[in-house]
Amino acid sequence: MTSRRKPAKTTGAETSERGKPVRVSRVDMVEVVLPQDANVLGNILGGRVMHLVDIAAAIAAHRHSHSHVVTAAVDYVDFRNPIRVGELIILKASVNRVFHTSMEVGVKVFSENVLSGERKHTTSAYVTFVAIDELGRPKAVPPLIIESAQERRRNREALGRRRNRLALRYKRAARKSSDRTL
Repeated sequence: MTSRRKPAKTTGAETSERGKPVRVSRVDMVEVVLPQDANVLGNILGGRVMHLVDIAAAIAAHRHSHSHVVTAAVDYVDFRNPIRVGELIILKASVNRVFHTSMEVGVKVFSENVLSGERKHTTSAYVTFVAIDELGRPKAVPPLIIESAQERRRNREALGRRRNRLALRYKRAARKSSDRTL
């Protein structure tokens, strides 16, 4: 007869040292688009969508890091379809990749017609956050555990976006530096 031992319960600290799967920090947010959220054409304002994207992404980053986070960059936002007053705005956010003190969160936004149930992909965005400690200094983020081919693809693509973002940052810094010497 073989005996099976129950796995020991893990504390939050142990889990964070080993890493966390993407699914643990996923976020789903839903709101009704109201007239105060819209432009004169009856479509939600782009700034309102960006505000909600930042909130959904920050929640995913908080959940993964178990710390305060600050928005460091928004690499990409596109608006594919409008969202009308009275429709639902649905935001889905998840951590794509973790670096040392930062992480990229991808957000997909959908509209849903409440009468027909039709859903449309309206917006995509990639937001980078830095985890901070009680003194506001960057702190290490737990590794990300990849469990699917889609998560692996998103993780790989996030590295490319980071390389592009850092190259652009260094190029701007070099240009600024050379402008001062003129």
